[in-house]
Amino acid sequence: IDGGLITPVLKYANERDVLELGENWKELVGKAKSGTLSPDEYNSGTFTISNMGMFGVSQFDAILPAGQGGILAVAGTQEYIVPDKQAVLGMKKISKMTVTLTCDHRQIYGADAALFLKTLNDVMISPQQLL
Repeated sequence: IDGGLITPVLKYANERDVLELGENWKELVGKAKSGTLSPDEYNSGTFTISNMGMFGVSQFDAILPAGQGGILAVAGTQEYIVPDKQAVLGMKKISKMTVTLTCDHRQIYGADAALFLKTLNDVMISPQQLL
């Protein structure tokens, strides 16, 4: 967007399914591009996801926006060769993605943040559990 970054807010994301969130996101991005977002559509967030992976960034730390409880920095996947006793040559290729979580500990207890990252890892390994 010309003039800088603006981050639309998906409200009540915890109460909505992925398809509904996707439709709402498309609408909000359209409004952001046309400059018609209302302040409530970009000022009322509590948690942000920053995706630099789509630009080939392999790791980064995101700065917590004022008033928000946390921000998840999502980097791109990288391929690695790792040992695997069951593979023909004893090695296999895997993809890994780095995420970092920045939290305001006045709002989010560190142990809860760690559990969130563990759950995110579990979902990334087995996404079918979301169905």
